Amino acid sequence: MPQLPFAQVDAFADRPFTGNPAAVMPLDAWLDDATLQAIANENNLSETAFVVRDATGAADWELRWFTPATEVALCGHATFASGHVLLTRDGGERVTFRTRKAGVLEVARDGDGYRMRLPAYAPAPVDHPAFVAALGCPVEAVLRHPNGYLMAVLADAAAVMAVQPDFRALARIGDTLDIVTAPGVDSDVISRVFAPAAGIDEDPVTGSAHSVLTPYWAARLGRVGFTALQASPRTGRLGCRLDGDTVELTGRCVTVIEGTFRF
Repeated sequence: MPQLPFAQVDAFADRPFTGNPAAVMPLDAWLDDATLQAIANENNLSETAFVVRDATGAADWELRWFTPATEVALCGHATFASGHVLLTRDGGERVTFRTRKAGVLEVARDGDGYRMRLPAYAPAPVDHPAFVAALGCPVEAVLRHPNGYLMAVLADAAAVMAVQPDFRALARIGDTLDIVTAPGVDSDVISRVFAPAAGIDEDPVTGSAHSVLTPYWAARLGRVGFTALQASPRTGRLGCRLDGDTVELTGRCVTVIEGTFRF
């Protein structure tokens, strides 16, 4: 029976049961895609990250991410969790990941936490009545990035907290990451994120969503850095900074499970 190392990490969290849980599984070599997908489905977390030593020399590791239903092009919190697992296990100050669709990503130590660089995806205004109808709330603006992101700007934090989307209607729009956001109360920015087409109605804390949120809010706030709260039931806090064509996110991680996956 094959055995694989397994860690479950709460990312963007300073204590267990908060942030976004991700499974991290270092492999000696890639398994076939059907097996990777079956493992992610068995883990039943929003993301399972698989890493293999990168033979090309472009990065330290190659990284792929799977929800229980599909492989995704970019996942921030599982990249953050992967950096935490590998830096804790192997030591060092930083680790790099070659990905198939998001380029080379980096996670580095930052005091008692970590910082991570992701691509910056500046969204553009769009007219999208189906998205607004599926959210079922007043919307000040809708923006889109062609990599699969839709974002609705709401009036205030209370409006963000009150959103009760029609998840079936959101899923019919297509495989998009759906964001609602507004100015925060105890943070500069508040957001919630939905991905029903990928099998996740509400994602607890979404690093990749902040690839879109950061360029928008940096321009609106008139500064490159700000604090962010993703207000899912688990909640998570991030520091966000726009640096040219990249986004720098900071936060902490907590390992809650370590063991062996057998199949």
